[in-house]
Amino acid sequence: MRVLVVEDFEILARTLGTGLRREGMAVDVVLDGPDALEHLAVTRYDVVVLDRDLPGVHGDEVCRQIVAGDSGSRVLMLTAAAAVGQRVAGLGLGADDYLPKPFDFAELVARIRALARRPATALPPILTSGEVTLDPSLRVATRGGRRLELSAKEFAVLECLLAAQGRLVPAEELLERVWDEAADPFTTVVKTTIRRLRAKLGDPPVVHTVREAGYRIGDV
Repeated sequence: MRVLVVEDFEILARTLGTGLRREGMAVDVVLDGPDALEHLAVTRYDVVVLDRDLPGVHGDEVCRQIVAGDSGSRVLMLTAAAAVGQRVAGLGLGADDYLPKPFDFAELVARIRALARRPATALPPILTSGEVTLDPSLRVATRGGRRLELSAKEFAVLECLLAAQGRLVPAEELLERVWDEAADPFTTVVKTTIRRLRAKLGDPPVVHTVREAGYRIGDV
């Protein structure tokens, strides 16, 4: 999934970015409201982890613009204010979830994953296609009951393809969804990851290539 972390305390922001990447997420990190709005204008994020007290543009206004833009991004608001009234106010702005600081990192990860499973068109908790199943919560993928030993990027690519439910997914979309903004748009990393994923999935082939168009799982 693609995640934007918006947090003005740089040490915490970088730590969250590193930790979430280790969980297999593609993460961009910004430190203020204006930079957050610039990123949101050009990239679609599954989840925005949004500190409420931001410099430049307050987190409340960033949240309002995310909701008004109808991008489908889910907002997990962070704040040092633990009072119930503050949480209610944040949710009233359109935030999907609220987590007071300090928080446990494992809980943050669980909440992000829960929000990512709530797109405009709800996806099932277990993604399947034929013999292939993928559980995003447990981070487990199998084929015919055999557990697949996938890297974080291979798992994320498989998740994107299964979530598309047979739709053709262009390589550019996979690059945007699975890698972060530091990825070179001219890299062959998508093609390389697809090749490794196919090898681990085994025969008969599951991931199909449509020349110069993209990839899909399901009937060609």
